Amino acid sequence: MTDGHEIVEKLRAARDAGASRDELLAEAVRQIEGAEEHYDWVGIYLLDGEVLDLHNYIGKATDHARIPVGVGVCGTAVVTGRDMNVPDVDALDNYLACSLETVSELVVLIRGDDGEIHGQLDLDSDRRAAFNDRDERELKRIADWLAGLF
Repeated sequence: MTDGHEIVEKLRAARDAGASRDELLAEAVRQIEGAEEHYDWVGIYLLDGEVLDLHNYIGKATDHARIPVGVGVCGTAVVTGRDMNVPDVDALDNYLACSLETVSELVVLIRGDDGEIHGQLDLDSDRRAAFNDRDERELKRIADWLAGLF
């Protein structure tokens, strides 16, 4: 993964140039998607009560623009309050497939200093066990910066 610090610096420059929160979230998706070839789908879901609303994404079209908390990897991450790295989505009972080609998924929560969850970064890959500790760490750096927008 491209250094999350570099992406944060680009986002900070865009913010300083007057970009809105929505523009910054869209730019974050663009920057992350371009960082690695195995990032086949990248999106940001924002938490609205008990539903995750898809804000912006790059990848194949999905029917999952609204995901109830507790459903799928995205909803489970919110319920447990934990980021989730799933190397094989076929091993999950409640997996919501955005694409039939998706094999692994990484969800990194966007949470404020008070622990409140505002949303999440959601990445899918067509490769098994595509996401490693470095991916998680660098995406967490980006998610932590994005949390300051809320």
